[in-house]
Order: sequence, then C-alpha cells, then structure tokens
Amino acid sequence: MGNVTDRISLLEFKAKIASDPYGILSSWNDSVNFCQWQGVICGRKHHRVVSLNLHGLSLSGTISPYTGNLTFLRVLNLSDNIFYGEIPQEVGRLFRLRLFYLKNNTLGGEIPINISFCSELRVISLAINRLVGEIPAELGSLKKLVALLLGSNNLKGKIPHSVGNLSSLQGFFVTYNHMEGNIPNELGRITSLTMLGMGINNLVGSIPSTLYNISSIVALSVSDNQLHGRLPANIGLTLPNLQIFQIGGNQFHGSIPDSLTNASQLEIFDISSNRFTGQQSPKLYLADNNFGGALPSTIANMSTLGDLGLGMNQISGRIPADIGNLVNLYRLGMEENLFSGSIPISFGKLQKLQLLSLHANMLSGQILNP
Repeated sequence: MGNVTDRISLLEFKAKIASDPYGILSSWNDSVNFCQWQGVICGRKHHRVVSLNLHGLSLSGTISPYTGNLTFLRVLNLSDNIFYGEIPQEVGRLFRLRLFYLKNNTLGGEIPINISFCSELRVISLAINRLVGEIPAELGSLKKLVALLLGSNNLKGKIPHSVGNLSSLQGFFVTYNHMEGNIPNELGRITSLTMLGMGINNLVGSIPSTLYNISSIVALSVSDNQLHGRLPANIGLTLPNLQIFQIGGNQFHGSIPDSLTNASQLEIFDISSNRFTGQQSPKLYLADNNFGGALPSTIANMSTLGDLGLGMNQISGRIPADIGNLVNLYRLGMEENLFSGSIPISFGKLQKLQLLSLHANMLSGQILNP
C-alpha cells in the first residue's frame, strides 16, 4: 500500500502546480510507473520515493500537504522555482528526510515547528523567500544538522539560544532579515562551525568571545548591525583559517590587532564604517600563494587598508580603476603576477604610499600625479 500512497501523494503534489512552463510534470501519468516520473527517484528495495528533485524548473504553485505522506523521502529539492503560500506542517512526517531545499521561491508564513521532528536532517535551506515570524527554538533538537540557511527573508525576533545545541552545525546564515537582540553565547559551543553569516539585521551587543576561539571558522560576517566591542588581540592566531571577515557598518572600536597578519588565508577583510582608532592601519597579506583570476573591484571599498600584499600569485586582468580609493595605503605589493593593461590613473591619489612593487607583470603606462 505504501507504493499506492506515494503515487497518490505525487499526483496531489502535481494538482497544486498552477504553472509548468516546460511541461516537466507531463510525464506524471499512468503510462509509466511513478518511479520513472521526471524528478522522482525510488529506492531499489521498497520502490518508495526517496528523492523528489524539481529545482530550477520555473514551477509555480503551492506545496501540497500530501508531500508529508512520502515517508521514505530523503531529499526534497524545490529550490529556484516560484512556489508560494506556506510550507505545510505535514513535512514533519518526513522522519527520514536529510536534505530540505526550498531556496529562492516566494514562500510566506512561518517556519513550521514540525520540521524539528525530522531528526535525520542535515541541511535546511529556506533562503530567499518571504518567511516571517521567528526562528523556532525547536530546531535546536536537530543534532545532525550541518547547515541552516535562512538568509534573505523577513524573519524577526532573537536568534534562539537553542542553536547552541546544533553540535554538528557548520554553516549558519540569517543574513538580510530583521533579527534583533544579542548573538547567543551558545553559538560558541559549536566547535564544528566554519561559516557564520548574520549581516544586515538589527543585532546588538558584542560578538561572543567564545566565537573567536573556534579555529575552524572560515567566514565570519556580521556587517550592518549595531554591534560593538574590541577585536581580541590574538584573533589572527585563534582564527587561523579565516578567509572572510566582515564587520563593517557597526560600532566596533579600539585598534586593529597586529595578529591579523597571521591569518594568511584572508581574502575579504571589511571593517569599514566603525570607530577604530590607533596609529596602525589594517594589513591584508595574500602574497606567495596560488590565487588566480581577476582582482575583485570591491577591494577598492576597503578604504582603511594600509598594507596590501598580493605579490607572487597568479592574479590576472586589469588593476581595478578605483584602487586609488585606498587612500591610507602606505605599502602596495603586486609583483610577480599576471596583471595587464594600463596602470590606473587613480594611483596618483595614493599620497601616503611609501613602497610600491609592480615588477614582473605585463603593465603599461605611467603613474600620474592627481
């Protein structure tokens, strides 16, 4: 009877689709077994649906509550479509579900509390929707969860302290929401964290000191909040794997720790629009690695940067025209790369520059005065 239940559930899912511009669900008929329908994968043993993958097909409609009857489902991927309405509470019946992808739709309503019954979940991806309400504290019971992706919604309230119970969590994103209150200290208990994104919210207080001790962190982004405090003096030693560090648009103060020069993997460093003081401008050393591709133009936004070392890599393309915006640069090393084209006129704005190294590239032109 389970096979019959799955077939009926899929047909009920199809019935809620208002638009299928590519005719993807036209194969969902009695001419073939439902296990051969497009986007459907069944298990070999029980011939029950284990994966429903319809991402990126421009499907429009609501998600049928009958989806909750696909109890052997391990993967549900409806990302990059135009689903609207609410996420049905019946998804809580999918106790075997591991991957739950609904990213980039127009779903509204609240995050169903019943998702917390899906104890096998590894990934919850609900970003880029129109979800409202608060993050359910019950999600803290999902001990196997690796990624919780909730960015670009209309969520509000505080980040629940229960997220500290997600002992397997590696990625947590609530960027572009309306979250408020403090960053929970309990986040510092998750020693597996690698990526943490909480930028563009209404968070207050300081970054918990315990977060600076999670050596696995690769990306830490809390830009555009109302956070304050000082950066720990040893941040470059306790976060040796740091590649992205974004705290711009807050109220951090004090000096820039010298230890950041030890974070040799740092690629994006944004501390703009804060209250940092002191004699020393921040440094960014990426020299003597294997970085390739073009230098991103956004580097010109790092206006507080004092020392930029990019030498001995394989960076190609033109030097960004706006690099002269880095008016605090006193040392710039771009030697032994694959830069080409003319030297930007804006170089003439770098009046604090004491050391400039451009040799072993394919540059032309001259450095002009402003």
